Amino acid sequence: MLSRLPLAALKSQFALGASRSTLNAVKKRAVSQVRFASSSSAPSTTVESLLTSRASLISVTLFSVGSIAWYTHLYGTLPFVGEVHANSLADDGLHSAAHPWPHKGLFDTFDHASIRRGFLVYREVCAACHSLDRIAWRNLVGVSHTADEARGLAEEIEYTDGPDDNGEMFQRPGKLSDYLPPPYPNEEAARAGNGGALPPDLSLITKARHGGADYVFALLTGYMDPPAGVEIREGMNYNPYFPGGAISMARVLFDGLVEYDDGTPATTSQMAKDVVTFLNWAAEPEHDERKRLGLKAVILFSALFAISIQVKRFKWNVIKNRKIFYNPPVDKAH
Repeated sequence: MLSRLPLAALKSQFALGASRSTLNAVKKRAVSQVRFASSSSAPSTTVESLLTSRASLISVTLFSVGSIAWYTHLYGTLPFVGEVHANSLADDGLHSAAHPWPHKGLFDTFDHASIRRGFLVYREVCAACHSLDRIAWRNLVGVSHTADEARGLAEEIEYTDGPDDNGEMFQRPGKLSDYLPPPYPNEEAARAGNGGALPPDLSLITKARHGGADYVFALLTGYMDPPAGVEIREGMNYNPYFPGGAISMARVLFDGLVEYDDGTPATTSQMAKDVVTFLNWAAEPEHDERKRLGLKAVILFSALFAISIQVKRFKWNVIKNRKIFYNPPVDKAH
């Protein structure tokens, strides 16, 4: 016969089963409460994650920096940041006005007719003192002159070349590969011919001066008599746009100084505008091509960005829209 279990053992078994069923019920109730809480707090969690995400922080930072940079570009300084200058306004020179250059816009290119006229002004006026070391005759081809015109201009200049078979240097006509000749053989000769002042090279002058093309234009057209109380020593000239006001270079542009091939009136302002356009091109010969390639790059990368966004949405659609449910294990013992 089977041995009978004592009454106390049966009571303990019934109590253990009741406690397990109670624990399972508590677990199910807690899981349902967690699910309800998570579903109700989903919108607030989304907003909180949006405000604290790294992408939002980077976007706000870039927007703030861009706004400050754009304001500084337009107005020069920030209204809440003070400036301290060691020099007076006279020492820094008068600030030049901003002019509507035809190549100033994002999609604008150089006025090539103005470049051709500006080269004529440089060749007949500026080249007597200033060099243009970074520009070769070949750089003019397709910009302001044809290949035959540029070759003809180069052949008018005699260049020292060699050595020849006898080991001696010789003179030859210029070629398209030659660079524009300097007015002086060395720096000492340039200083001796200009009263101790060294005429700067004009290859990058519009980039090397604050204000760029506007400053050079204002300098060429800003000569005047010194005002009362301002003394200019002998051999110097007064120009309020030059730092200090006293400049060694005298006024060089006068009405009718050159004769343009296209019949444009050679006024002082017109010659200054043309030579500044030419010098601006000399500082940035790749200007037009850079803008052309930049526009193509913006269009291409915008299309690729739109495609990448669509591919990302397609690839992550299944993963980001799936629902995960957790079903706790059920004790099947009872």
